[in-house]
Amino acid sequence: MRGTVTIRAERNAYVSTGGEALSLAVPVEAPIAIETNGIAYAVMMATPLDIEDFVTGFLMAEGLAQASEVGPVAVHAVENDEWGTGYVARVNLPEARLGPILERARRRVGDSSCGICGIEGVEAALRPLPGLDRPNRATPEAIRRGLDALRARQELGRKTSATHAAAFCRSDGTVHAVREDVGRHNALDKLVGGLAREGADPGEGFIIVTSRCSYELVEKTVRAGCPLLVAISAPTDLAVRRAAAAGLNLAVVARDDTMLWIGAGEGQSSNR
Repeated sequence: MRGTVTIRAERNAYVSTGGEALSLAVPVEAPIAIETNGIAYAVMMATPLDIEDFVTGFLMAEGLAQASEVGPVAVHAVENDEWGTGYVARVNLPEARLGPILERARRRVGDSSCGICGIEGVEAALRPLPGLDRPNRATPEAIRRGLDALRARQELGRKTSATHAAAFCRSDGTVHAVREDVGRHNALDKLVGGLAREGADPGEGFIIVTSRCSYELVEKTVRAGCPLLVAISAPTDLAVRRAAAAGLNLAVVARDDTMLWIGAGEGQSSNR
């Protein structure tokens, strides 16, 4: 499996007289079909790296299984002469989990790991989140250290300038794990799945995402049990409200010089 491919391109300064020929690394994007107990559940477009982690994190984020219930993930390549390689990821879950999977599989059309595709009704999309009972122990200095260290760990991002990263940092800012993908949701699912597979506790640190702070990323972070989400871009109002309700701390628009801090339980927006 490859994370990048190289294509020929031309650097052009918006002139009609040609430019510099170069080789450009671009991220691989491939269909990954997820099957649970032989049931086709979703087809996601993702970077075909860390697929086992992706499947584990996806099932956890969707509320379909706990980490301990996810069996071995078998990944099979499917060749297509015109479009390249796709992948089928097959996994078995306990029989008690099959009822919800069968019901939701009938309605779901998966085109992003946003957690709402195919759900009918606002109530289902905004189902209650568990409350966080882990305190945030990361200082602003630790957050800055994590942000600085993450840049050097974004291998796919450096090659392509076209991927998102999600990182788990210890409370002192040490980067423990990084996952990358063309999709911000996919990157976080991979990270959470990877932590679960190795038995690491997300409650002992914080998560950084190289994207805006959307409500989907808030929900995934809460369900992972992590008390702090750091995002390099701004949040939505729903993200702030969902974070406040669940007790999740937010550090947003986190740049080299400053960040915006929204503590757990704060940042409730008013109707204006």
